[in-house]
Amino acid sequence: MKLVTYRKSVEEPARLGALAEGFVLDVERLGYGVGLELPDRMIDFISAGPAAWRVLRHLIDAGFDDWSVDAVIPASNVTLLAPIPRPAKNIFGIGLNYVEHVEESSRTLDTSADLPKEPVIFSKPPTAVIGPNDPIRHNAALTQQLDWEVELAAIIGTTARGVSKDEALDHVFGYSVMVDVSARDCRRAGQWIVSKGQDTFAPFGPCIVTADEVGDPQDLDLWLTINGEEKQRSNTKHMLFKVDHLVSDISSCMTLEPGDIIATGTPSGVGAGRDPQEFMWPGDVLECGVEKIGTLRHPVVKA
Repeated sequence: MKLVTYRKSVEEPARLGALAEGFVLDVERLGYGVGLELPDRMIDFISAGPAAWRVLRHLIDAGFDDWSVDAVIPASNVTLLAPIPRPAKNIFGIGLNYVEHVEESSRTLDTSADLPKEPVIFSKPPTAVIGPNDPIRHNAALTQQLDWEVELAAIIGTTARGVSKDEALDHVFGYSVMVDVSARDCRRAGQWIVSKGQDTFAPFGPCIVTADEVGDPQDLDLWLTINGEEKQRSNTKHMLFKVDHLVSDISSCMTLEPGDIIATGTPSGVGAGRDPQEFMWPGDVLECGVEKIGTLRHPVVKA
């Protein structure tokens, strides 16, 4: 399933939808059409658990003739928001998780050239999240080094506490695309949250694709362009710590709950790693994507 959060107009509240055959299916109204109660928010649907997920999958698979008319909206008539517009807690970010990115970071960002022996974990606050096509704000008073990082995001579906690597993927609800926007000159004494957590620094979407539809999360192409020029292209098979390792590692010390987001790291090709270095400025347009999930597009604007 491809699940979205959408609204039909700025006056209407955000609602949960599913993408199918060029339409957005309103999940709550789809349930009403067959006498079933389904949530109208992404976080509530994830928290409802596998029984609710199976019901929705059955309704989608039933096809157009069985869908309630008031639940079916042409996709062109809605605005997509971030799939979880306001996460319940900070996004878990993973640094230095692709071998070539470790090398380029050591040359330009004063990080170690040695491969990490454990995942490098930081966080981005919920207020950093923006949805498809929303502008990334460049605040020149804070940064002259606004950088890009395309990432696969893993969304937790069921509570994970101290789970093994073998169990870990059973706790993943689905996957999405995230951009870890980074102000390289805002790191403070080795701490990254000011660099990574400013408003608009977590573009997220366009949808969440359920884990069963994605299959192996370690065989997905990902890419990023700035103004149409390719800057990053790689595959998630090159992660140093795979998704199962990340879920297991984080859950060993912090409980992962439904709707929690892990941004799994970026490959090489970031602006700070180039010679000469390149950064984003107002007027630039960032586009990126992950195979089987979708693409994001964001203009950069003056704050």
